[in-house]
Amino acid sequence: MPLITNPILPGFNPDPSILRVNNDYYIATSTFEWYPGVQIHHSTDLANWELVVRPLNRKAQLDMRGDPDSCGVWAPCLTHDGEKFWLVYTDVKRKDGIKDTHNYIVNAPSIEGPWSDPVFANSSGFDPSLFHDDDGKKWFVNMIQDHRRRPRSFAGIFLQEFDPITGKLVGPRKNIFLGTDLDLVEGPHLYKRNGWYYLLTAEGGTAYNHACTLARSRDIWGPYEVHPQKHVLTSKDAPFAAIQRAGHGDIVDTPDGKTYLVHLGGRPTTQERRCVLGRETSIQEAFWQDDWLYVKNGPVPSLHVEVPGVRDDTKYWAEQKYDFEAGLPQDFQWLRTPEPERIFKTENGKLTLLGRESIGSWFEQSLVARRQTHFSFDAETVVAYSPEDERQFAGLTAYYCRFNFYYLTVTAHSNGQRELLILSSEASWPDSQFKRPFADPVQIPNDGKVKLALTIRGKELQFFYALESEELKKIGPVFDASILSDECGGHQAHGSFTGAFVGMACSDLNGTVLPASFDYFVYRPVQHVTDRYVV
Repeated sequence: MPLITNPILPGFNPDPSILRVNNDYYIATSTFEWYPGVQIHHSTDLANWELVVRPLNRKAQLDMRGDPDSCGVWAPCLTHDGEKFWLVYTDVKRKDGIKDTHNYIVNAPSIEGPWSDPVFANSSGFDPSLFHDDDGKKWFVNMIQDHRRRPRSFAGIFLQEFDPITGKLVGPRKNIFLGTDLDLVEGPHLYKRNGWYYLLTAEGGTAYNHACTLARSRDIWGPYEVHPQKHVLTSKDAPFAAIQRAGHGDIVDTPDGKTYLVHLGGRPTTQERRCVLGRETSIQEAFWQDDWLYVKNGPVPSLHVEVPGVRDDTKYWAEQKYDFEAGLPQDFQWLRTPEPERIFKTENGKLTLLGRESIGSWFEQSLVARRQTHFSFDAETVVAYSPEDERQFAGLTAYYCRFNFYYLTVTAHSNGQRELLILSSEASWPDSQFKRPFADPVQIPNDGKVKLALTIRGKELQFFYALESEELKKIGPVFDASILSDECGGHQAHGSFTGAFVGMACSDLNGTVLPASFDYFVYRPVQHVTDRYVV
């Protein structure tokens, strides 16, 4: 079989849940505060994946206004019971101290939908999963939390039956697995094979001690014995492995009986080990021995893996020039709100952002962006915008969260003179502060469109601008792009869970909803000596 190079879903695509229906494979991944919720990719060969749907796309299913950074949709589980698709997910409202974690279930006759309104399951923890047993019963598992830490905050895995007729959890519930000494047990998935029930969990937190832990039992209620290796996949003892932070996995069988494990992982760069591309989805070949699953060449994940298909990277490396003739392109998302008509519209081939709250707001900010999926790239847009004062600004942003972003804005001084001003918030948790003093503003004419651009080469970010009929010129210093990463994103790698985005934003702190119109958006992948695709 041909070799592919991990990851299979580059950029921010964590917590993969995989299934196969006939010859079609699907992977669902977490989207956190980005809307619509949950990304589902499709493949027929495990090598080439295409985004097909984000199913949580209306207020009845998901409203994340007020959700803090790296809250929102955690760890979806996608399954099929022979008749319909089932999707289980958490909407996290608070993750610090006491967690507010609401778990829901939706279903659909096909992967494209229509997806049902949600059924509320519980709020006892997060990372819920649904297992369809061969006797027709459905079982719901999730990690449970104990804010007292008696003795652990991640207190184990709860099991309870789910009744699809009443849409409720029914019968007794039991903590079936406390985890191992690695601690922080989460991400449960149940399977059945050869009369054994298998429980695959994540442990160690989602930073550099992450792992996949496997246990089994003859009875779904336990007791569960732990795998002879304990952790079937981990990079925690291999600091030089190409794929770090490996854990939170799910398994799938091919039609010819091969088994694969998909998992999240990160590719850190710089001496500070920063994963700018976030937690990505990789795949490993696995095999069964003595009714235990083993990862081929594991437990350390492999960079190169044999799969049925041949990877075609043509689209991955192609320049993407987006227009807005047919609405918002699929690669783009926005933040938190189920009412996108309040923050943007597409008309006459342009994207119009409606000035709302400040960049980084947890409620209603007008920011539309796409994932950074390459270590080095160029981005460019043209904006028409007529601000009246310093409280109105719009432009181009490289964004991780409210604590970590760079933002080249078209704004105005208090006297109405239009200018370019760079706003930067550089690892500013917990205060969410701009870095001051600002780089010197550049006065520009009050009329005319402005081209805004940025380049990222490894850890170096440089902004550019051009007036109409002029060439691009540099503005501002070289910034440290590596702070747009989990390791710097407010709560660092154990509490920051997304990835770097690049896109367009508009704020009107006067409350007059002043619009900004963007003609197009370009994302151009670039290969650079600092990139780490091979090592």
